[in-house]
Amino acid sequence: MIQFYAPDILTNPLLPESDSQHCIRVLRKQQGDIIDVIDGRGHRLKCRILDPHSKHTLVEIVECEDIPNPWTGDITIAVAPTKHLDRMEWLVEKLVEIGINRFVPLLCTHSERKEIKRERIEKIAVSAMKQSLKTRLPQIDEMTPLKTFIEELRDSTADRFVAYCDPEIPRRILAQEIKPKRDTVILIGPEGDFSPQEIKATIDSGFNPVSLGDCRLRTETAALAACQTIHVINQLHL
Repeated sequence: MIQFYAPDILTNPLLPESDSQHCIRVLRKQQGDIIDVIDGRGHRLKCRILDPHSKHTLVEIVECEDIPNPWTGDITIAVAPTKHLDRMEWLVEKLVEIGINRFVPLLCTHSERKEIKRERIEKIAVSAMKQSLKTRLPQIDEMTPLKTFIEELRDSTADRFVAYCDPEIPRRILAQEIKPKRDTVILIGPEGDFSPQEIKATIDSGFNPVSLGDCRLRTETAALAACQTIHVINQLHL
C-alpha cells in the first residue's frame, strides 16, 4: 500500500506538491484512479483523482476511516540530540516506525547540539509514518530546555522515567518498572549524560530513575531501546 499525506484533505481536497509529483509523475496515476490518503490525525481516506496535476492534484473523498494507534497509552520520548544530526534523524525515523506520540528534543547541560531544525525532523517523521502505514503523525517539539519540560510534567499522571549511566544512584531496569497501557514519558540524556544536578531535579519532580541494562548505549540507541521496551511490555498484556 502507498499512502499519500495531505494534512488538510478533509477541508481542502488537494494533494500537496510533493505528493502530487510522486502520484502523477512517478506512479503515473490518472484521472479516476483510487488512492489512499492520510491526514496525520488518524484518518485514512479512499480518494478518486479528479484532476491529475504534478503540483496540485484534485481528488474527491470516496471513503473515510478513523484508525487508532495500534498501542494503548501515549508514549513520549524526550532525548538530547546528538552532535551529528543524521543520528537524530535516523532515530526519529525508527521511533515513528515503532510508534510514539511525541518526540521532544532536550537542551541539557552537557548537550553537544544546541539547536535543531524542527521542520526537517517533522518531514522525516511524515515519511516514516507513510512508510509504516500509520495514520497519526507524532507531535514533534522544538528544542526544549530540560527544566522547562520537567516543569511542564510536574502534575502529569503519566508514568515518568529518567535513564542515565551514573551507578551511584540506585536504578531499576526499565522493563521491571513499565506498567502496561499507561501514558509513559522517558528522558534520555546527551552523549555526556545528564549532570548530577539535572538528575536530582528530575527525580525531585517525580521521575523514576531507571537503567536500560549493563551495556553503555549511544544516545539514539538508548532512546530506541526504551521505546521498544515500552511496546514489548504493552504487547505482553494484550
